[in-house]
Amino acid sequence: MKSCFFIGHREASEEIFSELAEAVERYIVDNGVTEFIVGNYGGFDRMAARAVISAKALYPGITLLLLRPYHPAERPIETPPGFDGTFYPPGMESVPRRYAIARANRYMIDHVDYLIAYAWHPASNAKELTAYALRKGVVVTNLGEIRESKEE
Repeated sequence: MKSCFFIGHREASEEIFSELAEAVERYIVDNGVTEFIVGNYGGFDRMAARAVISAKALYPGITLLLLRPYHPAERPIETPPGFDGTFYPPGMESVPRRYAIARANRYMIDHVDYLIAYAWHPASNAKELTAYALRKGVVVTNLGEIRESKEE
């Protein structure tokens, strides 16, 4: 099973949705991705979930998981509509709360085949994690780079 994670800035513009949906479909059709994992902390995450939920209508074998950086007993949440479940990375119990999101994101990058990013702020965690993914050999599509090239 091939998997894809999403990382991006909270303040993502709706303008990137079509490129995001195209990237999701391309990963499904061209690369055989069947599992998508996304967080729940901003505009990009919400758009990514929406793109995968739309793709699931055309490709019923696709699953969408919500990444949970905080222990389920500490922060119980119901699985949102359109998601197939949640995922809490193993070993996170001892991570201090203030590092939980960053550590969970890094765990995902260490365990996926693909990353769809929206990272363009020079000094941001999303940009750092995108660079980390590239160093690890994860195949990355950075919609932030597409955004930058359109502005030039």
